[in-house]
Amino acid sequence: MTASTLSSEQTDIVVIGSGIGGLSCAALLAQYGFDVIVCESHSIPGGAAHAFERNGFKFDSGPSLYSGLSYKPSANPLRHVLDAIGEELPCVTYDTWGCCLPEGDFDTSVGGDQFCEILMRFRGDDAVAEWRSLQHVMAPLAQAAIAIPPAAMRFDAGAALTMSRFALSSLRHTANIPKLTGPFSRIMDGVVKDPFIRNWLNLLCFLLSGLPADSTSTAEVAFMFADWYRPGVMLDYPIGGSGALVDTLVRGLERCGGKLMLGAHVEQVLIEGDRAVGVRLRGGKVVKTRKYVVSNSSVWDTLKLLPSVPRQLRYPWQRLKAVSRSSTPECDSFMHLHLGIDAQGIRSDLACHYIIVNDWEKGVTAPQNVVLVSIPSVLDPSLAPPGKHVIHVYTPGNEPYDLWQGMDRRSQEYAQQKSLRAEVMWQALQRIIPDIRQRCDLTLVGTPLTHERYLRRHRGSYGPAIRAGVGLFPSPRTPIPGLLCCGDSTFPGIGLPAVAASGMMTANTIAPIHKHLQMLNLFKSSSTST
Repeated sequence: MTASTLSSEQTDIVVIGSGIGGLSCAALLAQYGFDVIVCESHSIPGGAAHAFERNGFKFDSGPSLYSGLSYKPSANPLRHVLDAIGEELPCVTYDTWGCCLPEGDFDTSVGGDQFCEILMRFRGDDAVAEWRSLQHVMAPLAQAAIAIPPAAMRFDAGAALTMSRFALSSLRHTANIPKLTGPFSRIMDGVVKDPFIRNWLNLLCFLLSGLPADSTSTAEVAFMFADWYRPGVMLDYPIGGSGALVDTLVRGLERCGGKLMLGAHVEQVLIEGDRAVGVRLRGGKVVKTRKYVVSNSSVWDTLKLLPSVPRQLRYPWQRLKAVSRSSTPECDSFMHLHLGIDAQGIRSDLACHYIIVNDWEKGVTAPQNVVLVSIPSVLDPSLAPPGKHVIHVYTPGNEPYDLWQGMDRRSQEYAQQKSLRAEVMWQALQRIIPDIRQRCDLTLVGTPLTHERYLRRHRGSYGPAIRAGVGLFPSPRTPIPGLLCCGDSTFPGIGLPAVAASGMMTANTIAPIHKHLQMLNLFKSSSTST
C-alpha cells in the first residue's frame, strides 16, 4: 500500500520506519491482536536491511552475516521473533569465511577449535593457551548473557512476572550478570596478552558494535561466544537474501491484519496536550492512533519529528539519564560497492564472506582500514543470472561523513570523490579476485550521502556510538506519553539481533500481560538455552 491510497484514518499503533526493529515490533503487535500501520518513507521495506535488484542481480543493501536462524533452540532474538509470529525463513548453512590480514590470508570457521589451528600457525602454543583460557573465562559469561531471552523482557511492572519464568535457570548466573555491562576490555585485559588475539578481538568487537573492545559491552561479546564458539555451530544465509527476511516479517505483519505503507514519509509526530496521538505524512495525510506511536527512526531523526513538543517534555527526553540524546555520539558511515560480475572461469573456492584489515597499527576503527566483502551468490545462485555473481563490498561504519557533507550529488566533485574513496574497496577485492575490474557487468558505488538519502539516516550513521561503562542505550520508553522507540538507538543497541530484540521488547511492553505470557510458552522448553 502506498501513502497516496490512504485516507486519514485511525489505528491502534503506528510504527515509523520498516527497518528490522520496526517490522519485528509491528509483526508481533499484529500477532498480539492490535491494528498496526507501518509508515515507510522508501519505496522498499527493510531499512538498512532492504534488498534491491538491478539487471537481474539481487543485492543486500546492509547486513550479510546471520547466525542462529536455522535451528532451535537459538540465542538469536530474530529467531525468537520469527517463532513468535509463526513464520519460517529457509536458510542455507555454512561455517567458513576468508580473512586477509596483515599476517597473511587464511580461512577461518565458527567454532572454537578451528581458530586454535590458525593461532598455532601464526603465533604458536602460548597463543593457543591464551585463547583456551579466554574460552574458559567466557563460558559462564556466555551462559549469563542468554539466560533470560529478550522475548521475556518488557519495560513496565509486568516484567517481574514475565521474566520470573526464567528466574530459576538464571539464578546460577547472578554473580556474572553485573560483569556483562562493562566493556569487554576488562575481561580481555585480564586474560589475553598476545597481540594477534587482541587485534582479532578488537576487530570482532568493531564488527559487532562499531566500537573497539574498550567500548563494546561484555554482553555483546558473550552473546557472540555463546553463538559462534559452541560445538557444531553453523552460520546462516536466508535463501533470497536479506529481502527474504524482510518479506517474511512483512508477511507475518500482513497475515495478522497489519498494514505496510510505502512512500509514506512521516513529517511530524502529532502531539495533543502532552501525548503523542499519531503522525502527519508528507502531503498532509494524518494517521491517528488509539494507543501508541512507535519510532524505529534513529534518535536524531526521531527528535526532528517533534518540533511542537512542549519544552518541559522535550528537555528531559534529550537529557535522559544525563546523556543528551540530541548530541548522542555517532558511529561513522559507510562506503558501498555493489557489483554484478561474470563468474566464468573464476576460482572455485570462493567463500561467501571475507574480512580485510589493512594495518593493525592504525586501529580497527580508522577510516577505511577494515573492508568487508560478501559474495552471497556463492551460497544462493538465485541472486544472480546464470554464470554470474553478486558482490557487496563495504567499509563497515568507518567512513567519515564530514568528508561528504554539503556535496552536490550531481557534481563532478562528488563523482571524483566517489571514485577516490571507492579505491580501497577495489583493492581489497583484488586480493580475492585479481581480475575483478575486467569482470564487472554492473557497478554501483554508495556513499554516506546515499545512506542519508535512502535510509533516512542522520549523517548516514551506522548508529549511536555509546561506550560500554560510560553510557547506556535507553529503554523504548520516552517522557512523552504515547511515544515509544525501537531500533538501534535503544537497548540493546546496534546489530540485527539487537534491533530484533528491541522491536520485540517494545511490542511486549504494549501487549497485555496475559498475551505476553501465552507467547512465552514457545520458549519455555528452551529457557536454559535461549
